[in-house]
Formats: sequence, C-alpha cells, structure tokens
Amino acid sequence: MKALVYHGPNKISLEDTQMPEIIFTTDAIVKISTTTICGTDLHILKGDVPTIEEGRILGHEGIGIIEDVGKSVMEFKKGDKVLISLITSCGSCSFCKKGMYSHCKNGGWLLGNSIDGTQAEYVRIPFADNGLYLLPPDADEDAAVMLSCILPTGFECGTMKGEVRPGDTIAIVGAGPVGLATLLTSKLFSPTKIIMIDIDDNRLEVARSFGATNTVNSADGMAYEKVMQITDNLGVDVVIEAVGLAETFDICQSIIAAGGNIANVGVHGKPISLRLEKLWSENITLTTRLVDAGTTALLLKMVLSGKLDAKELVSHHFDMNEILQAYDTFKNAAHNHAVKVIIRNTDI
Repeated sequence: MKALVYHGPNKISLEDTQMPEIIFTTDAIVKISTTTICGTDLHILKGDVPTIEEGRILGHEGIGIIEDVGKSVMEFKKGDKVLISLITSCGSCSFCKKGMYSHCKNGGWLLGNSIDGTQAEYVRIPFADNGLYLLPPDADEDAAVMLSCILPTGFECGTMKGEVRPGDTIAIVGAGPVGLATLLTSKLFSPTKIIMIDIDDNRLEVARSFGATNTVNSADGMAYEKVMQITDNLGVDVVIEAVGLAETFDICQSIIAAGGNIANVGVHGKPISLRLEKLWSENITLTTRLVDAGTTALLLKMVLSGKLDAKELVSHHFDMNEILQAYDTFKNAAHNHAVKVIIRNTDI
C-alpha cells in the first residue's frame, strides 16, 4: 500500500509499505478514503516531536471503510463507513473512567505518533469500538473528517474550557484551523462579539466569513490597543489562545477583562511568562487541557444535521499521489491561502 513515511526532520516520502494486520482482537483495519494534514504533523516534520521514530507513517485524521475487524469488535463490521478519532481509548483504565481519554494508559494519541497513522491507504485502529464512529454512506467526507481532530479540539479545549456564554465578548488569538474551529463552535453559545486576532489578513478574511464580528491584525504589535477600542476599554470576557507562542499568550493576558477566562489551546514548546501580578487580583481563570474527543459524538450529530458547517474549513483538495504537494501547500498556508487540505484515495 502507499503511505506517507517520516524519515527524520524535513524528510518525508510517499512509499509502498506493508499492509497493516489485526494484532489484537479489539483492532479494526480501515481502508482510508479521506485524510488531512494537522498542524501537529508540521511540528513533527520540523523535528519538534522527538517521540516520532524514523519510518513512522504519519496522520491521525481520517474517514474510511472497515476492511476487517478483530473478533472482540462488537460495534462495527466489514463495509461500514467510519470516522476515525485521533484519540485511542481502552475505556477501562482509571483515566478513561474519568473521561480523560487523552491520558488513557493503553492509548491516548497513538496514530501517527507511536503507531502508524492515517496518511496511508490502510490503517490499524486499536480499541476500534471506542475510536471509530459510524457514518451514513452518503456523509460528506470533507465535513466529517474535521471531526477527527480540530473540531473536538477547538470545542473542548477552547469553547468549553473558556466557558463561553450567551452575550459574552470573546477573542480568539490565532486564525489557523483550530482557531477557526473554535470560532465555529463558540457561535453555538451566542457570544455578542467574536474578535479574531492573527497576522495573516487572508485568514482574518476567512474568519469574517465564518462569523467573526471583528478582526485584528496583530503584526504591528498593537493588538491590545485595538481590542480595547473595540471593547470600550473593558477587555474581553473570554480569550482563547490557539497558536502556542509566548507573544500570542501575552496578548491573551493583556486583553482579558476582570473575572474573565483564558483558555489555552495552542501547543507551547517553550516557557512563557505568566503575569500573575495582574491575573490573581483580577479574578482571572486560566485553563489548559489536551483534547479527549469526548464530544465527538455530539459534534457529529451537529455536522450531519447541518447545524455545524465544518466543510467551510476546507480550502484545497489533493489525491494521495499528491500528498507531498499537499504538505508544501499547508506549510506555506499564508501564501497559498490554505486552511485545511483534503487528501483522497481516489480508488475508493
């Protein structure tokens, strides 16, 4: 089968590799029809994730058709169309029983990390009954694949942790795919204002089309002043960090109003300065978390009903044979006006 293989920092190739096989009775083999590239994959490509071994097939998002199941799989059968979750959970360990599936002792983020992932023609899914979701045969795959990672991430780590409420003024720092997914899910709670902050005018334009009421280009270092002007010098009730840089987190700390919530979604690879001298005295709540994908079933209902238009996040389409071009497009998102790139196995 064809698969995208990692060979060290900035070294990936599309290769013929061995087909995955059932290892445990709870496994399923899925023939991938649609996959995509996550910002985390770019971190891997840059060498920022040292746990990734050379020879690993990348990817943790996908839609496909069940090819085979282990004898203990109860919920799925050959021929079923399924959504693949980025999180693998056994369902029985102490963390799973607390709903912390990302910390599962037997799972967590495995696909494209410690086991081969979804940027391939076939993939093995451990604990299939917990990591797959049945899709209608006619489900829109462009929309559904957004449920593998970015929609539950934006919803759980941003919208829910930030406790967005009706009438709130909120800001989202970072208009990349996860920031835009956070914007889409925050609209479900009817905030009065949604301020999107980024340095890319194209992505800010996309944010406006998704429902942002205000946009701020922070490239000039004047984000604080601009947000204060928008909010009559009050600041925002909720601010969601969706980048993972010291500069963007500092914007969050500067624009939050007294009694507000800062929800961190971005992946921080370096230490940051925490302004406790301000935060403690203004009753600021700061939250962090990994995505557990516990809301995927709920979000799937919203997408299938049309309540949540996840297809809006898709900007480009490629065939599996063009996956290296897809990576180049996604790496240069600002130049290519890319948000999420879809990769299809066209023989399905």
